[in-house]
Amino acid sequence: MTAVPLRSRLRAALPLGFVLRRVAGTAVLLFVLSVAVFALLQAAPGDPARTLLGPRSATPEALAAVRGRYHLDSPVAVQYWYWLSSAAHLDLGTSIRTGGSVGSAIGGRLALTGELVGLGLLVALLLGVPLGVLAGLRNRRPADRAVQSLGVVALSTPAFASGLVLIYVFSLMLGWFPAYGPGEGTGTDRLTHLVLPAVALGLAVTAVLLKLTRTAVVRELDREHVTFARARGVREQDILVQYVLRGTLVPVLTGVGLVVAYLLAGTVMVEQVFALPGLGSLLVDSVTFRDVPVVQAEALLLAALVCLVNLVTDLLGPVLDPRLRNAPAPTAPRPGAPASLQGRAGHDPTEDGR
Repeated sequence: MTAVPLRSRLRAALPLGFVLRRVAGTAVLLFVLSVAVFALLQAAPGDPARTLLGPRSATPEALAAVRGRYHLDSPVAVQYWYWLSSAAHLDLGTSIRTGGSVGSAIGGRLALTGELVGLGLLVALLLGVPLGVLAGLRNRRPADRAVQSLGVVALSTPAFASGLVLIYVFSLMLGWFPAYGPGEGTGTDRLTHLVLPAVALGLAVTAVLLKLTRTAVVRELDREHVTFARARGVREQDILVQYVLRGTLVPVLTGVGLVVAYLLAGTVMVEQVFALPGLGSLLVDSVTFRDVPVVQAEALLLAALVCLVNLVTDLLGPVLDPRLRNAPAPTAPRPGAPASLQGRAGHDPTEDGR
């Protein structure tokens, strides 16, 4: 495939107006989230200057210096503008607890948390998608009920509880994996230390992908083009690959965007259980010591990551499923409209089949 046809396909799949609307929506959401994160300092009890000084001596000179540095004597809107401008230039302030740069503290832990989230997502995909396909193909049969029951158990078990069970079985009893710590370097030793935390993190969200995949498979099997393909004598393996699994790509992709958000939030407990020095443990320590600049910066970073993941999944949807490119938004029925039109309200034109 040459570069020109690929570029043409991308342009057809992602019109400029569609991309600009999605990017603008993400920018607005990030702005709202930045206002909410900035409000953390304003909502902190007491004088913001004393909060920023932390355990250090709150002499009048020190308070005046902090107020001048963070523009605390200015109106709130001006303070927000200064804070947002500094954050845009990667100046996230100074940690109250350590006195070091907040950006350096977060950057040193970002890689470990990124590796943990990536492995947790891999575990969820490897377990959730195949089990969801199996449950969909065995709809309402014993295998379907068994798989769904396992999904409910996994969803109902907190990540820290499954982590403790994994440590007891695979570290203390069998001795297959280390019980805690990040390991040395970034090779095999790091990977063996992250296996159990990634499994504990991934199991908690596997049921989400399982449910989405099962529902998509059941829906695709009921479509007319699958019935016609069977009537033409197409093999079941080809129907599964060419029709059913293709139709599940978009729902699963949407689920991946949600799962990443859950994984980022779940690292807080998992890193505590396995003594991993990542962003989750940094957030817990910062909240404990009321290190507001670190809490602000990390909350803004996590919110930005979730927004970017959702933006990527929104843009990939029309690329994977051409029916989404020209699908109009559903409209609300007019009061007094005929019953037939009432039933069409919110109807997805893509449901009309291919």
